[in-house]
Amino acid sequence: MTITAIFGTMLPAAPLLLGLVGLLLRPGDGGRRRRRAAATLGVAGAAVSLAVTVFWLAIIDYPGDPAEGSLRWVRLGDLDITLTFSAGAAALYVAFAVSAVALAVQVYSIAYLHDDPRYAPYAAQVSLFTGAMLLVVTSGDLIMLLVGWEVMGACSYLLIGHDRRLPDAPAAAVKAFVVTRVGDVGFLLGIALLGVHAGTFRIAEVLTHDYGTGTLTAALLLILAGVAGKSAQFPLHTWLPDAMAGPTPISALIHAATMVAAGVYVVFPLFPLFAAAPAALAVLGVMAAVTLLLGALAATAQDDLKRVLAWSTVSQIGYMTGALAVGSPAAALFHLLTHAAFKALLFLAAGAVIHAVGNNYLSRMGGLRTHMPVTFWSFVIGLAALAGLPPLAGFWSKENVLVAAAHATEGGGPAPAWVGWVVWMAALAGVAITAWYATRLLLRAFFGAERPYGPEGPDWEVGFDDARYQRPVTLHDPPGAMRWPILALAVPTAVLGLAAYLPGFRSALELESPHLDVAIVLPLVLLALGAWAAWWLWHTAPGADPVTALGRVRPVLAHAFYLDAAQDRLVVRPLRALAAAVRLVDERVVDGTVEGAGATTSRLGAVTAAAHRAALPRAAVAVFAGALVLSVLAVAYGVAS
Repeated sequence: MTITAIFGTMLPAAPLLLGLVGLLLRPGDGGRRRRRAAATLGVAGAAVSLAVTVFWLAIIDYPGDPAEGSLRWVRLGDLDITLTFSAGAAALYVAFAVSAVALAVQVYSIAYLHDDPRYAPYAAQVSLFTGAMLLVVTSGDLIMLLVGWEVMGACSYLLIGHDRRLPDAPAAAVKAFVVTRVGDVGFLLGIALLGVHAGTFRIAEVLTHDYGTGTLTAALLLILAGVAGKSAQFPLHTWLPDAMAGPTPISALIHAATMVAAGVYVVFPLFPLFAAAPAALAVLGVMAAVTLLLGALAATAQDDLKRVLAWSTVSQIGYMTGALAVGSPAAALFHLLTHAAFKALLFLAAGAVIHAVGNNYLSRMGGLRTHMPVTFWSFVIGLAALAGLPPLAGFWSKENVLVAAAHATEGGGPAPAWVGWVVWMAALAGVAITAWYATRLLLRAFFGAERPYGPEGPDWEVGFDDARYQRPVTLHDPPGAMRWPILALAVPTAVLGLAAYLPGFRSALELESPHLDVAIVLPLVLLALGAWAAWWLWHTAPGADPVTALGRVRPVLAHAFYLDAAQDRLVVRPLRALAAAVRLVDERVVDGTVEGAGATTSRLGAVTAAAHRAALPRAAVAVFAGALVLSVLAVAYGVAS
């Protein structure tokens, strides 16, 4: 193992080890000392990883071979299980995004959760979450990747359910864990299939193994099940909007730098295998198109600010998986990086709004731009980047996805031409819809008249506890510990797309040189139409929600076409009924048989014991009577024979 590789292992090791130390902290000095130590450990873990990433990026060659190191862990017959760390320049850029967002979240959380008695385990779990994602990014071995993958699942469960005072948090945590587990079963089987057939789990050797078409396609489809679960892609997308019950900084981390990004990233190092399996890419393309449109349409009708952003993430991940499906992993990774910046910015800015207003609902906001100018302009930058407005970061990365999909329609790529058409048409429609709901969010939250809280709850949604959600007397931008991470994230949101002009960055991601031609006119026209439509509806009826124009379609979109309800009725309820039936059979038949056999034996033993305890005269009579019966039977048998 080279010195560079040893140094590189500090990327995941620093937050993982400091997170474990944080879990061991004991309360002291009324909890203040523990809180201070937890904050220090949390910030230090992310800061060390960020510093190591910057150092590694400074010394690595472009394009060059990745820094790599390997150590045998265990040998099972002819199969070696190794601990392999490998990271090229592309992986390091992702690690940089993960570390930077994690650092911003850790600093932001110090103020956001200033009165949370469970802040110490929260900070430690965020460190573990960060380390697990970095382990996925730097793994050169499928087993190491799987370890990071599973640790992320456990951390997501703990962090989504962090605030136990919220009635929805435990259920949302369980739902996220169970739904992602469904996909992870396929992911595990797919990894096992690749590793066993190749005789190794090292990614570099797995990529060079000659698989049969059927074996390769089956393994990749199983892996895509895990990708769909972790990245909240159709049909395993239902957990992500409900995960908004977790603290807002955790929403930023999950949506921008971990979990959903992991599902996209894991396809990147394995893409040469996907390129050899057109059927797997076709499934990925259809899944991406459906997810892209589903997430965008569902975002148009949400009243909860965080759920708008959550459904937006579902849609934007669809852009990334769509780019992978049409054979452009570079475009997918570029959009992953820009999305990390603007989505982390939007969630942290949303946390500032919720912290100030006291609730999540757009129907109880309005006129905030005069009270919260820093937060307002952060939202403007973040939403413009989300919509793909030039020259912000989202424009450049989304343009790469659209160009790749358009080129795929001509054929000649790893996927069939029809996959390119499906992804391209969905991506174009997504541009207009994204601009519509981004404009609606901005207008509803920051423009118009203030809408103070009312006890009837937001429009057609269920009501909420008015004792808990009260608009404060004064509204203002967040304190420094929350404001500075927001401002820091606004910078890459604005300028990160220009990195496509840097030769080193393009070489690392194998990205094509940016080119502005007539191909981008149609997306810009669609963007302008979507934004104008939302503004026109809002302007014609000041104070009204533009989504009311959808009429009866509104609840269908708000409930994401009732797919969650259908999943509950077709999958969850039958499985619960089956589990109840199995439990009944176990309790009544299996347990009844075992307990009945024991009870019968006990009773028979009691009767026999009672017989043995009979008085001597009665016992003698019984013996003689038995002897007499046996004698009669013997004589009768002798005469008969």
